[in-house]
Amino acid sequence: MRYYLIAGEASGDLHGGNLLKALRQRDAEAEFRAWGGDRMEEAGAVLVRHVRDLAFMGFWEVAVNLRTILGLLKTAREDLLAWKPDVLILIDYPGFNLRMAAAAKAAGIPVIWYISPQVWAWKAGRVKTLRERVDQLYAILPFEKAFFAARGMDIHFAGHPLLDEIARRQVLGERGPDVAAPVLPIPNSKPWIALLPGSRKQEINRMLPVMLDVARKHPQRTFALAGLRQIGEDSYRSFQLSPNVELHLDATYRVLERSQAALVTSGTATLETALFGVPEVVLYRGNPLSFAIARQLVNVPFISLVNLVLERELVAELIQGQMVPEQVDRELCRLLDDPDRAAQIRQGYTELRERLGGGGASDRVASGIIHFLKTGKG
Repeated sequence: MRYYLIAGEASGDLHGGNLLKALRQRDAEAEFRAWGGDRMEEAGAVLVRHVRDLAFMGFWEVAVNLRTILGLLKTAREDLLAWKPDVLILIDYPGFNLRMAAAAKAAGIPVIWYISPQVWAWKAGRVKTLRERVDQLYAILPFEKAFFAARGMDIHFAGHPLLDEIARRQVLGERGPDVAAPVLPIPNSKPWIALLPGSRKQEINRMLPVMLDVARKHPQRTFALAGLRQIGEDSYRSFQLSPNVELHLDATYRVLERSQAALVTSGTATLETALFGVPEVVLYRGNPLSFAIARQLVNVPFISLVNLVLERELVAELIQGQMVPEQVDRELCRLLDDPDRAAQIRQGYTELRERLGGGGASDRVASGIIHFLKTGKG
């Protein structure tokens, strides 16, 4: 079988890489072509574009880069139709992938969507569009199945793939997604405070200066900045890191293993931090215009996946004007100085794991895809 996959950011590349491995186990003759990143390439995909070229986030950012995005869409459509795959597998990245689903459907190419788009947050009307364009939809958050079912769309709950990724590292001692960095010895204590500023340059530019301002308030503590090699070491060091900030590239999981608390940009990293049992403060600051528009459209009580899955505020969220060094530092000190607060968060993380379901997401999705391609039944 010929599989064409599209992921638009680092987390999608991670889950896409694991899905490719699971598909290969079931289809030894599989051919993969993808828009993705290092993980998907390592799993055997021929890359058309790297995720570093696709990270556009926010209304304003999309608007100013519209010509580039339209050019990428044209390239993707032409490449898809020229390669003629047996199936198109879309991984999150809804703005781009919804258009690619339409192109595939018009050409008679079956469409599978893994990691369902978060239409529950701000565009419930897109369920009808998904129903028309997608043959199989896999969700990774527990409340999504009920959301889609209430709107007449049957989907599959795969469980969250991060459970497998983290279990693989913790139980088998493997190196997880951060394959490029050297293995660090893990001490008995957890001496670090993790800084996770995001995976896109525009996020990092907004988040990291505030995180570093907080680090300067604690010169006796060590802050571990979890960076990405694809962003570039020079990009991080251009922020004038203070002596108590250590930069670790492609080593997020090893940083979390050694950290007692974390400052985390809203996104998949909030869930990764929780699954490592690290108390966290969730931060987010976007372009003011994009955020103002989003406030009118988004219909969710929280921004972090941790709080959304638990349906209550377990970890503190500081957004836009709240995300100032003084307030961030206040919440961080609560985690460091109040053992009861840290224990409460860790207890909530136990419930979070239970809600996310069992492991085996990649295997479950791969089996479902193969079954669908052989039988035409979902």
